[in-house]
Amino acid sequence: MVTIKSKQEIEKMREACKIAYLAQETVEKAIKPGISTWELDKIAENEMIKYGAIPAEKGYPSGVKGVPDFPGSICASINDEVIHGIPSKNAILREGDIVSIDLVAYKDGFNGDCARTYTVGKVDKETQKLIEITKQSFFEGIKFAKKGNRIGDVSHAIGQFVEKNGFSVVKEFQGHGIGRQMHEDPGIPNYGKEGRGIRLESGMTLAIEPMVIAGSDGILELDDGWTIITEDGTKSAHYENTILITENEPEILTKK
Repeated sequence: MVTIKSKQEIEKMREACKIAYLAQETVEKAIKPGISTWELDKIAENEMIKYGAIPAEKGYPSGVKGVPDFPGSICASINDEVIHGIPSKNAILREGDIVSIDLVAYKDGFNGDCARTYTVGKVDKETQKLIEITKQSFFEGIKFAKKGNRIGDVSHAIGQFVEKNGFSVVKEFQGHGIGRQMHEDPGIPNYGKEGRGIRLESGMTLAIEPMVIAGSDGILELDDGWTIITEDGTKSAHYENTILITENEPEILTKK
């Protein structure tokens, strides 16, 4: 069921989202060759706790028998890892890598969700383009995130922009509504047809998150039951913000 947030609920969403943004900002400053994703995980967790939030991803249920709940406070996905990379002391960032950090701050009953892909030192031009196109595809999508439009209008804009620039969108995973639960209705694919899906209404809060692959769109799941990688070994980027549908332009909540 799609939830419409009250003014009071939106204020709580703003606070959770602000903390998520601040945690991202702190992690970004720490990224350098030689640091582990386990260290980045602890940095993010401490930042969220400092502001009275908890990392909502920590202990998130897998829903699969034999697969443990998610152990990290963030998802940290390196190079060909698309999403859900598990932070590890053995995952050491190296010059030329890219790392996607996806985190969710939970405070006063509400969640704020955002993801970014960062470079580790210098990267080649194609990798830089992948990151930029992924980020811009989000902004192309939210041009249509307005009251009265449909989810498909957002999805279509993202997918068309990505493919026009020579990259592929991940089709098996998608954005989502967000609020009291990390994942709420509606689902928001990163591809689709215009004019399809539910109508957007003022008061909806949505996590829109393009996941883009440099090569083909095939993906695989690792034996840990969480980490998703590209099938062809090419790099992947991720960009996400929590937004609010208003009477006018959408408001990005996961920023200062």
